[in-house]
Amino acid sequence: QVRLVESGGGSVQTGGSLRLSCTVSGRSSSGTAMGWFRQAPGKERECVAAITSYGGRTYYVDSVKGRFTISRDNAKNTVYLQMDSLNPEDTAVYYCAAKFGDYGLRTNALAYDQWGQGTQVTVSS
Repeated sequence: QVRLVESGGGSVQTGGSLRLSCTVSGRSSSGTAMGWFRQAPGKERECVAAITSYGGRTYYVDSVKGRFTISRDNAKNTVYLQMDSLNPEDTAVYYCAAKFGDYGLRTNALAYDQWGQGTQVTVSS
C-alpha cells in the first residue's frame, strides 16, 4: 500500500523557518511528479510548489517565490519543502501529493492521485 507521510509542521513566529518532509512508502518515488499544496480555512487548496520526477524543474506560486524551496531525494523517497521568512498568510494545512509514473510538472490538484494526511503550519505575528 502506497502512503505519503508528512512531517515537520508546527508553530513559528513571523520570520521563522520550517522544513516539511514527505516520505513515500510502498513504492519508489522515482518517476513521480510531486507537489506541496496548502489549504487555509475558508480558502481553496492551492499548489505552493511542485517538482518533476528527478528535480529538473520546479514551480512556485508567486506568494512564496524567494522564500520556499522544494527539493527531493529519490534515494530516500522523500520530498522537502524548506520554508523561510514565514508570515501569518502562510498559515494553513500543508499536503504532499504524488502522481506516480508522471515525469511532468503538475500544479493542478486534480493531476495527483496520492495525498498525505496533511500537517499544520501556524505562523503568528
